[in-house]
Amino acid sequence: MRIIAGEHKGRRLLGPKGCVTRPITDRVKTALFSILGPDVEDAVVVDLFAGTGSIGLEALSRGARSCCFAERERTAIDRLRSNIDLLGLGVRCRIWRGDVFARLRGWLGELAEPVDLAFVDPPYDMVAGPLWQAAGAKIFDPLAEKLAPQGLVVFRCRRNMPAPEALGLLCVRERRDYGTMSLLLLGGGGEP
Repeated sequence: MRIIAGEHKGRRLLGPKGCVTRPITDRVKTALFSILGPDVEDAVVVDLFAGTGSIGLEALSRGARSCCFAERERTAIDRLRSNIDLLGLGVRCRIWRGDVFARLRGWLGELAEPVDLAFVDPPYDMVAGPLWQAAGAKIFDPLAEKLAPQGLVVFRCRRNMPAPEALGLLCVRERRDYGTMSLLLLGGGGEP
């Protein structure tokens, strides 16, 4: 794992220990940040189910103002902290430790500014059929309420997951497929 572009381009990151996380490939990360383009600069970012922080740290390297990382697994958090320290980004980062489903609304309530960009990358076994749709009230609705008017939520899921028209209060604006995974780009009800 490495940072692909920006201030920390080429820097290697510590990868996950064991099978706790599922890092995004460099190819998909490059495609994602090409889609996001200049919207990353000066953005307030939230990285849910962050693992070792690859996506949020990439956003910071590309000029995001700050990033809040949410993760519950201790080994992933240890690696995430090490990666933040390795890049010297501690003042621009916050780590939320715990169950994202149970604590997200409270965490978002602590933020003084709206969220410009959110990454939602849960374990695939959590993203199965109607159970995930029911999570709208615990994940996507709180994000929608805290999202800036032009903000965007990126949701990573299995490619074979049927694409819904909406997740909670967020509308699916675009779907991009990469190998066995898909990225759903979600926003509020208005035009992007």
